[in-house]
This record gives sequence, structure tokens and C-alpha cells, in this order.
Amino acid sequence: MARVCDLTGKRPRVGNNVSHANNKTKRKFYPNLQKKRFYIPEEDAWVTLKVSTSAIRTINKNGISAVLKKAVEQGYIMY
Repeated sequence: MARVCDLTGKRPRVGNNVSHANNKTKRKFYPNLQKKRFYIPEEDAWVTLKVSTSAIRTINKNGISAVLKKAVEQGYIMY
């Protein structure tokens, strides 16, 4: 499975490990993804999403319905 946030589309980024001698080797920065269940009252259903911790904070602030609507508009999820 891909390491991609279902709501924000966050993906692994590529960067460098830099040693004390300034040698550079490629590495990946992975998003902090968590598998979490959310209750959607409009549909009276539970959904399981793989979301980043920043997306969880956004859901706590704005609500799951608003965040899902925005994710559909941006094309990250299909309804």
C-alpha cells in the first residue's frame, strides 16, 4: 500500500542524509500516517481512513464533513 494520506494527499518526500564529512546520500521523509476510524453522522456510518496527524488536527478543528468535502473537491478521494 502506498504511504499517502487519504485526505491531504501527503506523500513521501526525497532528501539527503548529510554526514559530518558533508557526504550526501538519498533518503526519504515519510508522512506520519495513522489508521483511524471516523463517524460520519450525515451517513450514519463509520469509515476507516489512513490520515496524517496534521489531517487529524484539521478534522478536530473543522469537522469530518467539511474536511471530506474539501478532499473530494481537491480530488484526493472519490465519492
